[in-house]
Amino acid sequence: MSAVNSLVPARFLTIISHLVIVITIFWSRDNNVKACLPLEFTQAQYDKEDRKLVVGLAITLGLFAVELAGFFSGVSMFNSSQSLLSTGAHASAAVALLFFLFEQWDCNIYWWILAFCSVLPAFVELLLFIAVFGLKRKPL
Repeated sequence: MSAVNSLVPARFLTIISHLVIVITIFWSRDNNVKACLPLEFTQAQYDKEDRKLVVGLAITLGLFAVELAGFFSGVSMFNSSQSLLSTGAHASAAVALLFFLFEQWDCNIYWWILAFCSVLPAFVELLLFIAVFGLKRKPL
């Protein structure tokens, strides 16, 4: 199996692992929200932090939709640069989000993980969409 062909399953598995961890955080976000608050907090403070985390998780899910659409449509499936970027970003996100989940990191860290590990590969995916469908270039 060539290097490019081995990136395809690796990319798929890292995207799915990142997706599973994001869904897990979405279901069990109570402890992470409490980690973002002082020891004594009001319900309004809790609701504000919970809303911010839900927005971040929803943005991440939307970026997954963009990236998976490009992957399954074939726009970037065999593009080695995008596959390598996506695999590295999503593997890093999976590890970082596991620490975020189990070590109950501050919620502001989630936005950094979102920016580097979800927005970056989705942005490159959008550029590939524009190149393929707008400029009529080959997917590779």
